[in-house]
Amino acid sequence: MNIININDTSNKLFYIGGVVRDELLNKQSIDIDITYVGNAIEYCSKFGEVIQINPDFGTVRVKITTNPLPNFSHSHSDNGEILPSAQSTDRVTRIASALRFPLSHKERGLNVIVDFASTRSESYPKKGHLPVVDKIGCSLKEDVLRRDFTINALAKSVTTGEIVDYVGGLKDLKNKKLRVLHDNSFIDDPTRIIRGLKFAMRFNFELEEHTKKLQDEYLKNINYDMSYKRIKKELIETFNAPLSNITKEYKKQRTFEKFINEKIYKLVTPNDVEIPSINIEELIEKYCLDIDCHVANTPRNDEHIWLIYVGVLKDLSRLPLTKIEQKILDDVPQNILNSDFELYKTFENTKIETILLYAILKDQKGAKHYLDNLRNIKISINGKDLQNLGISPSPQYQEIFDEVLKAKLQNPKMTKEDELKIAKSYSSC
Repeated sequence: MNIININDTSNKLFYIGGVVRDELLNKQSIDIDITYVGNAIEYCSKFGEVIQINPDFGTVRVKITTNPLPNFSHSHSDNGEILPSAQSTDRVTRIASALRFPLSHKERGLNVIVDFASTRSESYPKKGHLPVVDKIGCSLKEDVLRRDFTINALAKSVTTGEIVDYVGGLKDLKNKKLRVLHDNSFIDDPTRIIRGLKFAMRFNFELEEHTKKLQDEYLKNINYDMSYKRIKKELIETFNAPLSNITKEYKKQRTFEKFINEKIYKLVTPNDVEIPSINIEELIEKYCLDIDCHVANTPRNDEHIWLIYVGVLKDLSRLPLTKIEQKILDDVPQNILNSDFELYKTFENTKIETILLYAILKDQKGAKHYLDNLRNIKISINGKDLQNLGISPSPQYQEIFDEVLKAKLQNPKMTKEDELKIAKSYSSC
């Protein structure tokens, strides 16, 4: 983070969490969190346009119109803290410019959106569900102690660049270990198990020995009274991760295998699950690139890729699925499809995710045959062509089209004239 130096004697602005971890690991950060030690809502009310406030969590969103960086005008509070001036570019604008928009001095008038969080402490009155905020404006140490792993509990002063480490996160980063901050971490929030999987695979880390023991104990004696909306969110983030945002070493097939072998899937279903013989990642890479948003060398944005991995669990009844997600699962044939025509008619208007699930769960050979050889075959004739043959509109039209399709699936090089001959012959019979 090459941040413009900010003359802030208060030293109350900190980067916390993943952005600090990623900088120390020399990784590109997806998300940047800025925390104010104290009440960020009160702090941000002194300048800019506050466009959104969440008083329950002490978060605030500020819109600022950028100005040239030189010639700052600041006032001072009684305790020496430098307060931003509403008439000039303030320190938050400078942060925003450096973080979100690397502006030249000539650029001005751009609206910059900056999110700030207050330091806060939390507790879990009901295990496995959302925490409640106990205090807004707590100390920095109290704030970092609510985090999931030590490597995500590091803070960096925006002002000085100093790293603040209360929990041994720097040592764990060096040793490539994931360590929870206390023994009830997974009990309080089981989604941390999935996040641990994601971080372990993304950074090639391992669970620290005691943390691994805590995870195994929880999965062995699991309590299914938890927030499955949050479980689903973590599964999506784990298996939908855009390739551009993760390291080349990160393989979702390896992540999936670890998900099964370490029985992390038990968070979703108590049923035993085995790893399919097919490499799911290779299957997705081969057949999903032709979806509109799946363009080679661009981030994958399709929201249902995760369902191909998680769908192998079969029992997803606990997850809050959308109608589309449920349809993807429901459309998977229960039996193996035995003919080209049956394959074609079943998958003709079916999402690619359903077809790949069929390949994984039922028939890899049949699904690949459809995707490689059948799905682009189309008959040329239509209802108007049948009328020109003297065939009156009737339910027989569909029978004729099906007979023509059966023939073309066997001989894709058929011409329109060949199709018309079959149609005329079938109608005569």
